[in-house]
Amino acid sequence: MVVAIDGPAGTGKSSVSKRLSELTGFFYINSGRFYRAITWKALQQRKNHHNPQALIATATDISIEIDGKQRFLVDGKVRNKELHSPEVDREVAAVSSIPEVRIAVNSRIKRIAGSRDIIVEGRDMSTVVFPNADVKVFLDADAEERARRRTKELGDDAAYTEILERIRERDKVDRSKAVGPLRQSDDAVYIDTTHLTLEQVCERVISIIHSKTKHGRS
Repeated sequence: MVVAIDGPAGTGKSSVSKRLSELTGFFYINSGRFYRAITWKALQQRKNHHNPQALIATATDISIEIDGKQRFLVDGKVRNKELHSPEVDREVAAVSSIPEVRIAVNSRIKRIAGSRDIIVEGRDMSTVVFPNADVKVFLDADAEERARRRTKELGDDAAYTEILERIRERDKVDRSKAVGPLRQSDDAVYIDTTHLTLEQVCERVISIIHSKTKHGRS
């Protein structure tokens, strides 16, 4: 079974997907990490983010794996904190907007997914990568709430205004991408997480999964 969860940045996709993976035992794939890994490595290599060919080369050459313990490995090493640096935050939207980079990432995700039962999250998982997913969910929340969540994660209240501006700009970029733009699939279930807890969102998605399991897969 494929459970595809889409939505803009900061809507709780990662937290929800990780929790759902724990509850269901399904393999978890976070597509955003792939773009962050490519962006991080390009920064390490001092590649110009305005040079698409250089970034495409990085996307093609980089080694990315998810091991049996769900650890995200970049060139054989676990990378977590590095992928969420302010520098990566600033550049990842531009990197992920390159069509050839998206094609390379989507190919890797499909290979890693294989024939597993998976929870996969991103911005075009149900529209481009897994259009025949058994369950499709689109998570959303207002920009202000998403900025508050990110500010809380960073523990820096003074950063709220900058984070809010960055989120709005990221939304604009994601929705206007030539390949894999952010949009809700026609057959996806829409969930506004603005005023919902993590567990409340998970309960709704689990209910959808159980319904699909009971009545058969599409």
